[in-house]
Amino acid sequence: MEYVSLLMFAVVCIVLLFGYPVAFSLAGTALAFAGVGVATGNFEPMFLSAMPSRLFGIINNQTLLAVPLFVFMGAMLERSKIAENLLNAMAVLFGRFHGGLGISVTLVGMLLAASTGIVGATVVTMGLLSLPTMLKRGYSPVFSTGIICATGTLGQIIPPSIALILLGDVLSNAYQKAQLSMGIFSPKTVSVGDLFAGAVIPGLILVGFYILYCIAVAVIKPELVPSVDSEEILANSNSNSKLGLVFSALIPPLLLMVAVLGSILLGYATPTEAAGVGAVGALMLALWQKQVSRENLTAVLQSTVKITSMIFLILIGASLFSLVFRGFGGEELIRSLFVDMPGGVVGATLIVMVVIFFLGFILDFIEITFVVVPIVAPILLAMGLDPVWLGVMIAINLQTSFLTPPFGFALFYLRGVAPRTVKTSDIYKGVIPFIMMQLLLLLALAFWPSLATWLPEVVYGS
Repeated sequence: MEYVSLLMFAVVCIVLLFGYPVAFSLAGTALAFAGVGVATGNFEPMFLSAMPSRLFGIINNQTLLAVPLFVFMGAMLERSKIAENLLNAMAVLFGRFHGGLGISVTLVGMLLAASTGIVGATVVTMGLLSLPTMLKRGYSPVFSTGIICATGTLGQIIPPSIALILLGDVLSNAYQKAQLSMGIFSPKTVSVGDLFAGAVIPGLILVGFYILYCIAVAVIKPELVPSVDSEEILANSNSNSKLGLVFSALIPPLLLMVAVLGSILLGYATPTEAAGVGAVGALMLALWQKQVSRENLTAVLQSTVKITSMIFLILIGASLFSLVFRGFGGEELIRSLFVDMPGGVVGATLIVMVVIFFLGFILDFIEITFVVVPIVAPILLAMGLDPVWLGVMIAINLQTSFLTPPFGFALFYLRGVAPRTVKTSDIYKGVIPFIMMQLLLLLALAFWPSLATWLPEVVYGS
């Protein structure tokens, strides 16, 4: 009967393809299979009795309090024209160079991705703000759409990212479970801060790759990425000088990011406390920009409630799904498949990464984090993998999946806001170089795990 668990997983994927809400699809499928299992005597109903304690654990989880606070921070920065001002400032700094707008989009996308942490929000925002400007200035549609999609997915890996918060919480539980299964009854812990620290160097490497690509295109085919008149951009802004524009647009949000991430990495604050600092800081920036109107505040609060509710409903549905999955013996089946797999831990890790990559075509990072990772992570960690390294690999793998044609989420988001003059084939062609860069980073992490594990060891000594 353990193969029923795999059938249950397949049914969930099919239900999701029909467009049903994720949380209800997970919970409904699990309850349907549990009901049939109880009726046929193949499922022990006592498994469902653990659900109330799981719900209490979700409600009582201090780390997850960071989610609504970071969502509020990102939504407030998005509504307060911070991204628009940043883009103008960067265009003034780099626009006079060939490829300068591409570098500007990369840097602004990095900051915006870190603050929102939601792929769709970043891609849509950057698509609306920068794509018309790039096309108007004579930039190639292929290059423009590629750089926007790629920077929009940086929210998966650049801390403080919501994806890393959720992934860190799940990996923390999986790591303790793995150690207990190995007979270690004083288990080590891994925190969201560890995952943040582990993602810093790979994230910066990826941003560096993108900037080098912009420079390479500017050198090889400068006609695809022409320079722009920075004086014209400055004239259309509210500032009288380049220094004033750069200072007013760049320094405040940069200080906010440093305060949030620095307080976590230096141990002055937990991710939840730092999220509170970020939320208040974003509100202060919006007040400084005179963007805290009743309309904006209402929109930000509504967005925060909707996104947070979606995340927690999915978490509840995934908890029920994992209980029923375990009740049918699915966890033991996965463990036996991994143990017997040729190549040992390397083969098992490769298979998991491939499966997660393809699941990224139909599932968002939230569903994969709450459904797939709790099933496979304890087994992989018990085989000796480092939890921080595994978390960073999963985050970059999902980032690559969301960028890969023809089903990548980022491509759909940009297609929805791009002008009709931009062909879908332009978007597909544009992301190919960035997919290659991300695969190169995954390969580098596979050969040099210290790219992800060195900084957490230095900062936290673990």
